[in-house]
This record gives sequence, structure tokens and C-alpha cells, in this order.
Amino acid sequence: MNFRRRGTGKSDTMLKAVIFDIDDTLYSYRDANDYAMPAVVSYAERELGVDGAVFLSQYQRAMEEQLSAHSATAGCHSRAIRFQMTLEAMGLPLYHAAVLNDLYWNTFLEVIRPFPEVVAFMSALKSRGIRLGVGSDMTADWQLKKLHQLGLLELLDFVVTSEEAGVEKPESGLFSLCAKKAGCAPEECLFIGDNLKKDVQGARNAGMHALWYQPDVAAAAEEPNVRSTPTYKGLIDHINQF
Repeated sequence: MNFRRRGTGKSDTMLKAVIFDIDDTLYSYRDANDYAMPAVVSYAERELGVDGAVFLSQYQRAMEEQLSAHSATAGCHSRAIRFQMTLEAMGLPLYHAAVLNDLYWNTFLEVIRPFPEVVAFMSALKSRGIRLGVGSDMTADWQLKKLHQLGLLELLDFVVTSEEAGVEKPESGLFSLCAKKAGCAPEECLFIGDNLKKDVQGARNAGMHALWYQPDVAAAAEEPNVRSTPTYKGLIDHINQF
């Protein structure tokens, strides 16, 4: 059995909506990012005439500055701003920021695939009349493109991004907007995500049920009061436990 039930007993409230995080919950963000960044570095070397390692180092500094200054807003995730800051610091033409942004994301989208059994799990939930949604930090444009590329967008009833909500997880406003779009009370919603603080604790604090998607079984074992699953396989059989 892949699902481990922990914590308090079964709720008497019927589950009416399941809401998913996107990155590293529905697919591997890490793998896609590792595939896309070399294309960016290659462009910088070829078109801008800069050392790739130097460009990447400056990009990392720009990312740290961006996250530090704007961590509470969706703008902290913007690769366009990050590339813009990198070019500004290096005294390079700012035109390339938009080119680099499109290159990064289009290369990223080439390789993303849903985790095994995600589509089957969502389809089974839909067949039971459960509403499906997404609650994700990040801007709406590329999140929608990711969901389309993953073949999941047509299964969803609604999408909420931190850009739309005006706050980042774990702030309750994003979860409240998810429940509003789901058309049900927070306690009738299950939120599934890979981030313990942002997804699990955030959902719980907003009154939702939460499930930690954590493929690392050892890491999950260190949180005995958190319901977790290392896979989507067979998970539909345990939905009624919430």
C-alpha cells in the first residue's frame, strides 16, 4: 500500500474537491530546469559573447536578490525579470531578456511529463464527481502552459496562481480562493503538494485536508503527524479516508 494514513481519525465531512500544487507535485520541475538552463547558458556564450560560468553566476545572484526583495509576491518567480537583472548587472543589451525568457520556458516545456498515474488519478476523481483544481505559486501564463503541455488542463475545473490571489503560499488567501472556486467549504477540500510548509501546513491552516506528495519515504517518516504518499498509484482507493 503506497498511502500512509497518519494523524487524527477519519473526518465525517465528504470530500468535494482535490487541489494540486504543480511544480514537483505533478511533474519534475528539477529535471526540466536542469534541461533548460544549459540552453540559456549556450545562448549567452554564442549570442552575447560572455563566459557561460560567469553568466550563470550572475544569474544566481540576480535570483537571490529577486527572491529576497519580492518573496511575498508572484513577481519573485519571473524569469524575465531575473534575466533582465542579469543583463543589467553585466552591462548587456536588455533586448535579450525576453529572448532568454522564451528560450528557457520553451526548452523547459519540451521535456515535462506528468508523474506516473497522475492522469489516471485525476480521471478517477473526475468520474466520482470531485472537482479538480490547482493552487500554485508563480505567474499564470507559464503555469497554464505547463498544465496544457502535461495534458492536465482539460481535467481541471479551476486554476489559482499566486499572481491571481495576490499572495504566496502558505498565506491563507490563496487557499481561500481555491475553496471559493471549488464552490465548497475548506474542510471539503484536499490539497496535495510537495512542500511541507507551503502546501501542507498552509492548507491545514486554511481549514483544508492536506496530503504531502513525498517520494522520499525516509523524509516522510520524519513527519509522523503528516499524511503522505510517495506515488499516485492506487491513491484513489484511499480518498474516502479524508
